[in-house]
Amino acid sequence: MMTCDHPVPPDRYDERVEEHLRSTGFYHVSQIGVVQCQKALVNALVERWHPDTHTFHLPVGECAVSLEDVAMIFGLPTEGLPVTGKTLSSFEALEAECLHQFGVAPRKSDCRGSGIKLTWLRDLKERSQLTDENSIQVYVKCHIMLLIGTILFGDKSGTSVHWKYLPLLSDFASIGQYS
Repeated sequence: MMTCDHPVPPDRYDERVEEHLRSTGFYHVSQIGVVQCQKALVNALVERWHPDTHTFHLPVGECAVSLEDVAMIFGLPTEGLPVTGKTLSSFEALEAECLHQFGVAPRKSDCRGSGIKLTWLRDLKERSQLTDENSIQVYVKCHIMLLIGTILFGDKSGTSVHWKYLPLLSDFASIGQYS
């Protein structure tokens, strides 16, 4: 995650859930910290990016970022179940999915378009007691959604995560099987 003006610490997790993060395949991603932005470096990379070839043109040659590179950096599998499904955009569908996954639904003010505000997910995660398997799974799902919204698929606003990823977490045992 690149931050230039306001460094945000990475989302930490309770040590008691580490095995659950490992079983879901998100342990390595959760170890990635915040990269402090170096504006000169970012400007140089932007200037050298060629969108027609999806490569950087550097003085030493052309450089492409491959799927294998990303897999090595994030520790995520490139083989497995495809990430597919319907993307619903109604608040009622989001509300129902959150009730199903977390046992609680966000208010409209806790959402931004088709996204769930990261602050709502952080608050829910921090309120989790970790007393039984269900509360641990809710905690891990919140943490994974925070990773998706910040490190994996963060947007310029950095304030929300699209809720289309939430149904992929419904079967906790199969989370780690996705590509």
